[in-house]
Amino acid sequence: QVQLVESGGGLVQAGGSLRLSCAASGNIFSVNTMGWYRQAPGKQRELVAVIPSSGRLNYADSVKGRFTISRDNAKNTVSLQMDSLKPEDTAVYYCNALIVPFGRTGGLSYWGQGTQVTVSS
Repeated sequence: QVQLVESGGGLVQAGGSLRLSCAASGNIFSVNTMGWYRQAPGKQRELVAVIPSSGRLNYADSVKGRFTISRDNAKNTVSLQMDSLKPEDTAVYYCNALIVPFGRTGGLSYWGQGTQVTVSS
């Protein structure tokens, strides 16, 4: 069994910073792409940033220059540093990872439970 556990959400004023972290654990053979998505009330879940095991990072246009995604492959963790936060960044943030469990030849998509980020104006 594979689990993704997130931490780091909370309430912050506009212009402030938060750092989200996500750790993958369990029956893991390899971890491919990791990323963060968010879902605001009444809206669809959207990509925030993704980071492959190697290669180019990808950010939503709305967060470019403000958010930074990083990962620690040795610890199977991914983090999202969020600076210059805006009220429109308010959402539940979800960690996602494409993981190959032991005993499988293909990857499966796993999601964390979500962490609330609220930015007050």
